[in-house]
Amino acid sequence: MAEWLVEEGIGEERAILLDGGEVLAARLRWPGRLEAGLIADAVLQSRTAGARRGTARFDCGEEALADNLPAEACEGAPIRLKVTRAAMSEGGRHKLAQAKPTAEPLRPAPGLAQAIAGRIVRSFPTGLWEDVFGDAALARFDFSGGSLVVSPTPAMTVIDVDGTLAPPALALAAVPALARTIGRMDLAGSIAIDFPTLSDKAQRRAVDEALGAALAQWPHERTAMNGFGLVQLVARSERPSLVARLAQDREGAFARLLLRLAERVDAPGTLLLTAARRVQARVRPEWLDELRRRTGRDMRWSNEDPILIDSISVQAVPS
Repeated sequence: MAEWLVEEGIGEERAILLDGGEVLAARLRWPGRLEAGLIADAVLQSRTAGARRGTARFDCGEEALADNLPAEACEGAPIRLKVTRAAMSEGGRHKLAQAKPTAEPLRPAPGLAQAIAGRIVRSFPTGLWEDVFGDAALARFDFSGGSLVVSPTPAMTVIDVDGTLAPPALALAAVPALARTIGRMDLAGSIAIDFPTLSDKAQRRAVDEALGAALAQWPHERTAMNGFGLVQLVARSERPSLVARLAQDREGAFARLLLRLAERVDAPGTLLLTAARRVQARVRPEWLDELRRRTGRDMRWSNEDPILIDSISVQAVPS
């Protein structure tokens, strides 16, 4: 039976839906920004006359687009809002978080364990998160006869299907990989899938039916494949996908991964952290304090400055 497991890491929370050793889905949370589920008081910054939308600023300083504003809401006035979607940064364009008015009591955004009813563990089984993270960093997902390339853009997430098989066979072979990628990368919102062009309607119908079956348990809407091989999926979006997270802040993602590695060093001694300078710069002082608290160790940075930001490592050295 599938079960959500949650790691409450330093600077992030991670979750995987595990079924018999296979990761069916994953989520990644970076606390500290506006998140879906947060209910807080804000100040309405701007509103166009006659419109039901405006911009509000929360006490943390972050702004959000507020929708469904009541007629009496005016600029400069306090307003209680419920965040419905976190901010997104895709393809160099930043989209504000989204919120709507509410009369519900104030509450923080739920952590992953609460949001998905997951079981908190100290560590996932060996290698599982590394595989998920590596896939998100590469944004390329291979399957027999082809591959998927996932590209977050300002308008939507685009998935390109490519390979050496004949177009009808390639399109069908890609379907299980697509379903797996959507779950493991936490993709949502508007997703465009660029299949190979299939001129035969029966072939397109076969792909539509296979895709429908593969995504039957995932709430979404989709179009039928058109003559150019394009299919669009639309699902409710509350947060950036794993691919988008790494695309918008690659250094920050590897900084957090470095701390995860450091937590799991068993050998005694001082922790020697190695990472590129731009990754080191993303490690906040309070994160290092938390690492010291969790491990009971001293730590220091290596003098090395790797060229690649994914060249991170941790080892125990004599104190």
